[in-house]
Amino acid sequence: MSPELISMLEPDEPATSERTLLSSGRYVLFGPFRIDQQRQEVTRGGARLKLQGKVYQVLLTLLEKPGEVVTREELRTRLWPADTHVNYDANVNTTVNKLRQALGDSSDKPLYIETIPRKGYCLLVQPEVSDKSAHPHFAQGEPPADSAQESSRGSVTLSFSKSDIWIVLSVIGLILVGMLLGAGITRLVISHAAPMAPYPLAIFFSRASAAAFF
Repeated sequence: MSPELISMLEPDEPATSERTLLSSGRYVLFGPFRIDQQRQEVTRGGARLKLQGKVYQVLLTLLEKPGEVVTREELRTRLWPADTHVNYDANVNTTVNKLRQALGDSSDKPLYIETIPRKGYCLLVQPEVSDKSAHPHFAQGEPPADSAQESSRGSVTLSFSKSDIWIVLSVIGLILVGMLLGAGITRLVISHAAPMAPYPLAIFFSRASAAAFF
């Protein structure tokens, strides 16, 4: 085998070994994320991320070469056939940006995907491949998505219960005020009607006694 042929094959060897690494297990773990290669799903704390086909392929391409530069040409050949006529640069940028948004990453302060100017992109974390369905280690101070959802539901329920209590207390207060007003009006009517009552009775008895004498 000629030296020229050996030098042409050497750059492909790391990528081939990394691809074999990904195929050695069903699950790929990196950061707080887990990839189920069989179902082609990416989850974070049990919550599924919505990744389109090309976005998912970009993620796999980066995972195949962690710590190495994945050129834009590699992404182009991975995502589009040779006879496809599209604006490759713009579409690669859009696809990588969608992946960053899904991962909660940023191009200014990258946690997972770093832009290599005029070359391509580099995955900053080392993935782990496993056949066990285990949740990845969460970042320090970052709770799982399901626990966050439970806490948010609990806070919503608590706020609803407080509002219900205030409504009930307001209704009871209105009822008590109405009862007090009703009692006050009743006493006022009785106090005005009571002095008038003896006069008709006195007139009635006086007439009755006069009729008895005459």
